[in-house]
Amino acid sequence: MLTKEELPFCPVATTVDLIGNKWKLLILRELLGGTKRFNEMHRAIDGISQKVLTQNLRKMEEDGIVTRTVFAEVPPKVEYSLSELGNSLRPMCGE
Repeated sequence: MLTKEELPFCPVATTVDLIGNKWKLLILRELLGGTKRFNEMHRAIDGISQKVLTQNLRKMEEDGIVTRTVFAEVPPKVEYSLSELGNSLRPMCGE
């Protein structure tokens, strides 16, 4: 995860560094509306495969943009939401 000191000073440059492809931008758009489960995002993002969604969510979690919460139940329940860093990108998305 990047620290605030490692991020560029310019908010636009920071956003481009953290969200380098269209899928991450669309995932961010979905999470701006609140916490979502994997299948909710998969249905909402037209054209994204499960593999690409998984890869992008993992990278966004690694970068500290997304928080993944796993609930100990059967079947397993996993929810994704924006972290503090992810929420700091909200002004760049027009919200």
